[in-house]
Amino acid sequence: LWDLGQQRCVHSYAVHTDSVWSLASTPTFSHVYSGGRDLSLYLTDLATRESVLLCTKEHPILQLALHDDSIWVATTDSSVHRWSAEVRNPQKVFQRGGSFLAGNLSFSRARVSLEGSTPVPVYKEPSLSISGTPGIVQHEILNNRRHVLTKDTAGKVKLWEITRGTVIHNYGEVSFEKKKEELFEMVSIPAWFTVDTRLGSLAVHLDTPQCFSAEMYSADLNIPGKPEDDKVNLARETLKGLLAHWLTKRKQRFGSQALANGEAQTGKDVPTRNLAASRIEVDGNADNDAAVYPPFEFSAASPPSIITEGSQSGPWRKKITDLDGTEDEKDMPWWVVDCVMNNRLPPRENTKCSFYLHPCEGSTVQILTQGKLSAPRILRIHKVINYVIEKMVLEKPLDSINSDGAAGMPGGQVNPAIGGDGLFRSGLKPWQKLKPSIEILCSNQVLSPDMSLATVRAYIWKKPEDLVLNYRVLTSR
Repeated sequence: LWDLGQQRCVHSYAVHTDSVWSLASTPTFSHVYSGGRDLSLYLTDLATRESVLLCTKEHPILQLALHDDSIWVATTDSSVHRWSAEVRNPQKVFQRGGSFLAGNLSFSRARVSLEGSTPVPVYKEPSLSISGTPGIVQHEILNNRRHVLTKDTAGKVKLWEITRGTVIHNYGEVSFEKKKEELFEMVSIPAWFTVDTRLGSLAVHLDTPQCFSAEMYSADLNIPGKPEDDKVNLARETLKGLLAHWLTKRKQRFGSQALANGEAQTGKDVPTRNLAASRIEVDGNADNDAAVYPPFEFSAASPPSIITEGSQSGPWRKKITDLDGTEDEKDMPWWVVDCVMNNRLPPRENTKCSFYLHPCEGSTVQILTQGKLSAPRILRIHKVINYVIEKMVLEKPLDSINSDGAAGMPGGQVNPAIGGDGLFRSGLKPWQKLKPSIEILCSNQVLSPDMSLATVRAYIWKKPEDLVLNYRVLTSR
């Protein structure tokens, strides 16, 4: 207890055995309620130094709030509880017995003296409880970069799908580490988001241009009606799903012309960087519309919230279903608006993977390759098999993989119009039917046709040098 006029401490009350984190006093300042790290709630008479233990909790006490004759207690748990406190007449609590005199000891000595004789709490159960959702205390981003494994304060382990903002599996009270090992996939996809659980909930962070680095084939996402070899940018489609309600509202307010031009007729200026074509890459593989694919649909019944800020506004937070369509570049990052409305992505790092293709040692079959090859990182090994077969059977290279020194492409650059993966776009798996039968190896290990070049490089090759693949002919049917 401090005297502000004298600027000095006039009394010390040795009640708690650990840090005091919250206080609440009666209106007359005659009695004080205190709670903290030792999980205990005490009532202390400041005049007589008499103290009594009201209750003990399972979690450290963070906040206290008096209301009528009760006190609300918030802890590190997500639930809040109301306890009887006799705020109008605190002496009633002391009449129940079990009180003790608060010593005038140092903190360390108080801890020693009180730990030997723990007081008995006056109340065993709260008069009212408001249950909260168990907070997330542990998380792990899985290798497929779409799923996050979490564990909450109730011990339940759940699997979240980030691109839909929902729990897809509740495993119950199981070992987090064992479940993480069980869900391990040998795939390599760039990290396009980060996650934190400091608030007890799952917070996903997207930052440009890193968030646009991850792509997958539509076949791996099971998107109906879309060619299986179309590349899908995970961040772009996730943003489309998050802002689908906003885009609908914006279209209703400003008409389809606003969507086509990328700006609304609101009199607000559009940032000049949006118009700088030299700094923008148009996603040519994606449909330039507001269609949201099933793997990116967010629930309207339990919508996530967006926390962001624009060029002329501070941070703000809204549920995605509360967006009314008036938000623009002043309220949201310009690259988000440009991506969703204009189908444009910021410049990204190189998404190609360079590699050499050689016959296995002792092989009698060789194909002509002109040095280093270049292809998208997500290119599957079955397409490399197709390339070898084309070289052997048709005696001509496919455009989808380009070699250094290829005619008309100095330095082995991939033709951007083709995109580096234009081969065998039918819905069938060609390596199952083509002849002869080819195997692709890396570091003497046979590769699965479904593996991507990035996965081979990360888990098989494991070297900084350019990837080296070998091929061998098994049979000719």
